[in-house]
Amino acid sequence: MTDQTDTPQALDPNEIGLHTLSPAPGSRKPRKRVGRGEGSGTGKTSGRGQKGYGSRAGSKDRSHFEGGQTPTHMRLRKLRGPNKKMSMPFEPFRTHTQSVTLFDLEKRFDAGAEVTPESLKALGLANRKHDIKLLGNGTLTKKLTVRLHGASKSAIAAVEAAGGSFEPIGGASAPSAE
Repeated sequence: MTDQTDTPQALDPNEIGLHTLSPAPGSRKPRKRVGRGEGSGTGKTSGRGQKGYGSRAGSKDRSHFEGGQTPTHMRLRKLRGPNKKMSMPFEPFRTHTQSVTLFDLEKRFDAGAEVTPESLKALGLANRKHDIKLLGNGTLTKKLTVRLHGASKSAIAAVEAAGGSFEPIGGASAPSAE
């Protein structure tokens, strides 16, 4: 036995039009009419409960309100001091460098090439005005002459192991091991 109550009835093509359109069953609900008697389920206090802030006219649900206790943003510390990443004020202590890895050099430079900030910008590896630091992520097999603002100890060791050389520019005399 087939259940014909669930399937919509097929309409004749001549009967299809704007007058036959209707919303899907269950997609439309009548609006809730509050304060219309106890039998409606939302009479007397209109679904707002008894007393309190939420029952008053003009009350709003503040998303971060915690019921009167000290809010989270006031309970947490403010991270002051120069040696935390999110400290305030942080600008005088922030160092601005852009990192380039050995993997990038291996991928984009030919053997015997000279690596400078200008050549890195031409290849799209450096696009900011800050100093550039070479980091030791990856391996290097090509002999390169690297002239950058700084490099890690592992990066300098990898460049020299491949037969290349590192020359600091811009007053950076010793590599930083950070």
